[in-house]
Amino acid sequence: MLSSSSSSRAPPNKGCKMQSVEQLVLVLCDPNLRENALLELFKKKELFPDLGRLLWHSFGTIAALLQEIVSIYPGLSSPCLAPAQSNRVCNAIALLQSVASHPDTRKSLLNAKIPLYLYPFLNTTSKLTPFEYLRLASLGVICALVKVATFIVQKILLDDVGLNYVCAIAKSFFEVIQVLGNMVGALAEQPSSRLLKHIIRCYLRLSDNPRACQALKFFLPNMLRDNTFSSCLREDSMARSWLLQLLLNVNGSQVAPQAGGFDHML
Repeated sequence: MLSSSSSSRAPPNKGCKMQSVEQLVLVLCDPNLRENALLELFKKKELFPDLGRLLWHSFGTIAALLQEIVSIYPGLSSPCLAPAQSNRVCNAIALLQSVASHPDTRKSLLNAKIPLYLYPFLNTTSKLTPFEYLRLASLGVICALVKVATFIVQKILLDDVGLNYVCAIAKSFFEVIQVLGNMVGALAEQPSSRLLKHIIRCYLRLSDNPRACQALKFFLPNMLRDNTFSSCLREDSMARSWLLQLLLNVNGSQVAPQAGGFDHML
């Protein structure tokens, strides 16, 4: 006979699926069963919003994922990489993206400096598909992390005090635009209309400052000046409007260089 609390429980089908996910997470620590578990969890990751938290708090799971990632490092220096190797590591990286996307585990992932393990993939230059897949999977993790960071930067810049603080010292200004520029470059490979919108808004706000606007004539990424992101922005009229205003501000900026400004850094 069912207890009175049974009616409030999840439907049996959902419970069985969740149990299956938990079992797959547990067997990640077994090297002999890991490959299949990685593939199955990759297929199911969009169905379970709490997968990131489950992965982070399961004993030995993150270590198992990192073991998969570092195992392919020696192959990065070779002229070719087996697609099967790349796909397996991409599945592991995709699970890290679930951790990076979850609000309860994102900060812990950053504090543990897990993204450092992905930099070797971002530094590869081969155009072969296995290498490109590794770069794209790694960018997925980075983008999941910077979406929040970019939103925070945007909030700071929208405040007059924050904007003045960032633009008061050349070093602070160039640190901000370097980060924004790097993210624009990453988005060219893995587009995200939401993240791009935040980035454009940050640049637009910087252009409200005369000295910063003058500097942006030289440092605004060319990918924001051409049609690189036209398809990404097709459905977002507000982002397109912001980008147009940004280009008008920058192209029409005729502010004379000021002593102690950014001109000595150009």
